[in-house]
Amino acid sequence: MGILSESTGTRRSRLRRVPVWVPPAVLTLVVTCTGLGSAQLWRDELATWSAATRSPGDLARLAGTIDAATGPYYLLMHGWLTLVGDSAVALRVPAALAMTVAAGLLGVLGAQLVDRRTGLFAGLLFALLPGTSRYGQEARPYALATALAVLATLLLVIALRRPGWARWAGYAAAVAALGLTHLIALTLLAAHALVVLVTWWRGSVAAGVAGSDGTGGPDRRAGRWAVALLPTALLVGPLLLKAGMQRSRQLDWVDPARLDDLAALPGGVAQSSVVGGLLVGLAALGAAHLGRRALLPASTVLLPVLLLFAAGTVVPLWVPRYLVFVVPFVCLLAGAALAGVSAPAALAVVLLAGLLGLPDQAALRRTHEWPRSAPVDYAGAARVIADGQRPGDAVVYSPRESWLFLDLGVEYHLAEPPRDVLVTEDEVRRGDLWAAECPRPARCLADAPRVWLVVAGRHADPLATVPGAKGDALRADFTVTQAWQRPGLTVALLTRRPGR
Repeated sequence: MGILSESTGTRRSRLRRVPVWVPPAVLTLVVTCTGLGSAQLWRDELATWSAATRSPGDLARLAGTIDAATGPYYLLMHGWLTLVGDSAVALRVPAALAMTVAAGLLGVLGAQLVDRRTGLFAGLLFALLPGTSRYGQEARPYALATALAVLATLLLVIALRRPGWARWAGYAAAVAALGLTHLIALTLLAAHALVVLVTWWRGSVAAGVAGSDGTGGPDRRAGRWAVALLPTALLVGPLLLKAGMQRSRQLDWVDPARLDDLAALPGGVAQSSVVGGLLVGLAALGAAHLGRRALLPASTVLLPVLLLFAAGTVVPLWVPRYLVFVVPFVCLLAGAALAGVSAPAALAVVLLAGLLGLPDQAALRRTHEWPRSAPVDYAGAARVIADGQRPGDAVVYSPRESWLFLDLGVEYHLAEPPRDVLVTEDEVRRGDLWAAECPRPARCLADAPRVWLVVAGRHADPLATVPGAKGDALRADFTVTQAWQRPGLTVALLTRRPGR
């Protein structure tokens, strides 16, 4: 019996020697890399591909026209794709790695603020959320912003505990990188400001960290925090102004925020209503358990949400995925609740969350579109064209200036796409995400013997759906030879009418 007890104690001792960040990071890496390339690139990822494959000069021109807020991320992805290529997996690897880093940092943050068990369970719970997989498998900046949000918060805690200019410099760099990656994530600074002010007022870190500023003199932490924000103001300020000028075009699809949007937020960021509800319940229990120590994690959740919601009632800004960066802090509160029960019970709850999210995990690996029941099969449309394409064929898209990016989706999957006959200025030369089409379609179509027509939606008569002069020209000179319906798209082969 003594030997068995000693063996059990030895195993527990060895487990405690494993760094707290390792299990969450490893689990997150495994989960996010599972089926990483299964889903097709969706419309937002196609925008990333289009932008990141341009030269830095062309990227600067794009940022001057639209999507300046995402410009630094596009530049980062440009360098990455130059090294590894532009496959779906290559495009998504940075997001998977970023979520892995976020999970590991969350474990460390939980251990710093509360204890090792809190950090461990928070990180494991975060790893199994469908939302972690969804945004860890997307070529967009949300995963990177999530990792930087946790890093900046961790560095703030360290700087408040052991003040020094080197630590504040690290915090300053993390916050500047956060702002360059995702402007809305800077709402996190409201929570940081609250914690810093409470620390200054009480002379101790509100999240359970006691002590003075370590200098033996007046507490200068609030002032040093303000100074640490100067690089962010200098670097991100111009970007914020430019993005504000582009808002009406960039976010023309967003509706004003309503109260019921708040109720839908947990399911939106967790990518599962049931898992989101469970997470909020656990977080509430964790906040009650922590008491005053809940100030930092609770404020890093509530203040960004409330600020974005308030702004979203005035201007169109409310998009749930913009708040993905608060999810680790919800998990931290939930981890505090789980740390209050036995390890087997806590692991059972983590496993339950993972099991409840399995249907959503499977669905998001089929498509990134929402709703999941409405995928857009760009690859299927491209295969239809590739199988029947002849020299001299042309292609026409309808609608053109749409967030579906029909042209990008088809071109991504075709090694040699047909001539885009209506284009007078492509996206790169235009410094935009959309190409410009000729104002007289009939003249531009004059030398095309056959046209591949790609339209959004499933239509029995795709030619009838094309509006305006483009539709009139196609209907006057061409007839539908054959049509193929693919999820979310219809492809039709048009041949010239006799005598036209």
